Amino acid sequence: MTDGFSRPAAGHVPVLRLGDVLLVTLQGDLYDSTAEQLLQDIGEAIAGDRATGVVINISGVEIVDSFLGRVLAEIAAKARLLAAQTVVAGMRPAVAITMVELGLTLPGLRTALTTEDALRLLGATDPVLRPGGTRPGSP
Repeated sequence: MTDGFSRPAAGHVPVLRLGDVLLVTLQGDLYDSTAEQLLQDIGEAIAGDRATGVVINISGVEIVDSFLGRVLAEIAAKARLLAAQTVVAGMRPAVAITMVELGLTLPGLRTALTTEDALRLLGATDPVLRPGGTRPGSP
């Protein structure tokens, strides 16, 4: 019997669709095979769903090393070729400091403090919220 929730296979990163935007949340380490699968999944999701943006939430990532930096840049390059923009959200201050110290750059990527900010950058709107940030029915 299932509880109604699908669980990703071990080493698999889910790619969720929110309107015209794909949402990817990275938690912990990203291994070679998982990164390759993620690149493929994002490319297929952009092309198949005609997504215009990709938000990659890295708030669960403790360290961005050269491997993860390269993966993020490859995702952005692939998305750009498929006419979608990529925004990285949730970078911790310590991660940003480490990236600067290592000389890592993320070409083609925009950054945002939160996933909500990233969605705004991509022009996505929350269907639950009215303009001005209030919920329908609130004063």
